Amino acid sequence: MMTDFTHHPFATTSTRGLRHHLPPMRLWQKAKKLGIWNPSDIDFTRDRADWQALDDGEREYLLRLCAQFLAGEESVTLDLLPLIMVVAEEGRIEEEMYLTSFLWEEARHVDGFRRFFDEVVQDQSDLSAFHTPSYRTIFYEELPRAMHRLRTDTSVEAQVRASTTYNLFIEGVMAETGYYSFARTLTQNNIFPGMQQFVGYLKRDESRHIAFSIYYLSRLVAEHGDVAWNALEARMNELLPFAIANTTEFYEAYTGDKEHLPFNLDVEEFHQYATMQFMKRMERIGKSRGLTLDEVNNVANSIDEELA
Repeated sequence: MMTDFTHHPFATTSTRGLRHHLPPMRLWQKAKKLGIWNPSDIDFTRDRADWQALDDGEREYLLRLCAQFLAGEESVTLDLLPLIMVVAEEGRIEEEMYLTSFLWEEARHVDGFRRFFDEVVQDQSDLSAFHTPSYRTIFYEELPRAMHRLRTDTSVEAQVRASTTYNLFIEGVMAETGYYSFARTLTQNNIFPGMQQFVGYLKRDESRHIAFSIYYLSRLVAEHGDVAWNALEARMNELLPFAIANTTEFYEAYTGDKEHLPFNLDVEEFHQYATMQFMKRMERIGKSRGLTLDEVNNVANSIDEELA
């Protein structure tokens, strides 16, 4: 049975208007300026030649990395809508406006990674074999469960759990570690210029996403105190072991020949990087404890300048 639904009073035609000073509006302005790029415009000609020049171990490594990114980007595209609906129902038009660009950008990332497989790797096979057990737990279970809980539970704890899973952990820890891996494999070896350009666009988009999550979670912590902070801290502590386990599982295929990892990589280096990202994100949000909403806005805007 359908239920009646009425809108909040329309902010833009009231004396309230749009609050352009809020961090989401600053990010909206940047998304309009910096977020207009097309994956179809990236030239993968040199990348196809570089792919042919790789040895089998290097190809398998990049297949594994890109297959995890591709499914991860599809997952976050599919699972963002419940959060958008929550902020819309709360009448937070500035946050909803920014999140429309957020969803568009996630979908574009899916487009770009799929194009890499279709045109460079020329592989239309089932890539899910590269999804490790911990990866499956994160993207097949934890992320959709946390996000779609918002359909029936919009409590502070549920909002914190959803944003912490999506933004702070998957984007702020896992994806950032993945970008570091691309830098170590592609940039340092001066190969795959098209993919390097694509990843550069991704990082710029994701920096805005992370800036939004820091604002959003900081707002919840400032408004609700320990209820929000404890939920955030508990969720990050639940998720960190999965990130460590996924990195371990990712490199298990190479453990028999540790001195000859593809691209001369070091597994421990990625463990340390992921842990560093975890600590950095927790420290950022921790600064919001005890702040007023105006102070949170000022801090978030300074982070916007730094990240986005």
